[in-house]
Amino acid sequence: MSSPLPQCHPLGADLPTPLKRGDRVRLVAASSALSDSQRLEAGLAVLESWGLEPEGGFDRQRRWGYLAGKDEHRRADFEPHPELGPAGLRACVRGGWGAARLLEHPLDLAPGWLLGFSDVTSLLWAQRAQGHGGGIHGPLITTLAAEPAWSRQRLHDLLFGAPLEDLRGEEWRGGVAEGPLLVANLTVATHLLGTPHLPPLQGAVLVLEDVGEAPYRVDRMLTHWRLTGALHQLAGLGFGRFSDDGESDQTDDEGAETGRREERFSTEQVLKERSADLGIPVLGGLDVGHGPGNAALPLGARARLDGSNGRLSLLA
Repeated sequence: MSSPLPQCHPLGADLPTPLKRGDRVRLVAASSALSDSQRLEAGLAVLESWGLEPEGGFDRQRRWGYLAGKDEHRRADFEPHPELGPAGLRACVRGGWGAARLLEHPLDLAPGWLLGFSDVTSLLWAQRAQGHGGGIHGPLITTLAAEPAWSRQRLHDLLFGAPLEDLRGEEWRGGVAEGPLLVANLTVATHLLGTPHLPPLQGAVLVLEDVGEAPYRVDRMLTHWRLTGALHQLAGLGFGRFSDDGESDQTDDEGAETGRREERFSTEQVLKERSADLGIPVLGGLDVGHGPGNAALPLGARARLDGSNGRLSLLA
């Protein structure tokens, strides 16, 4: 009798086996310390409504300064726990800062579902750089309950192997590109350039988002990407949600006036100008990033970015 074929995710063999009711969820606190247990409880309730079983033993009080514990304790969240059994989903509790510190020493980010965004970009990209699939740029446990119904359903469908609808965006530069999908917080990904934790960019479809960064800072980061040649390797580029913290209306890093308000660039102007001459399709305004409406996207899945018709599609 022949052996049964391994179950593959419909979006490609690079993604883990879809979850099923009764699968376990391991809570990962890789970044800042937990500050709101109510939002954590609300997110866990969503996962439980899907038939998933969050593992016990998570220490909500674990803290070391502004971090959710010392580096070795946060790294231990990724180690197997025989008494808890295998986890079907590793779900990050919150973002903030601290995940990149875990990469200073070897960290085996084995194949499997890993969910988060913002600071968790470091782990998602490191997992991909190790050649593994399963990273999902999507809601954290503490942001999940505040997501609109369509976003929660999209994450459920991705984890359980159902097809996903296309994302609509704004047509900034026409053309069609296909390639492996990468999604990231711009600030976090910028600090991975030049490290071994950067996944292959050649021919990739990249989606970037950020929060609380003044336009001139976004300009500075994208200019760094251009100087390294990183943006010029891409097949397609998309921009999710970018929100300015208001500093652009005041001063620069050294406290100097940055010019009259009417002379300043908006973040959208910066994004368009820094991507206009790359010769690749570009979309803006995707529902990805900070704030409700953070569409789950699987890293490594093959994607099509249609800059002429404003669509980002995942291909089987």
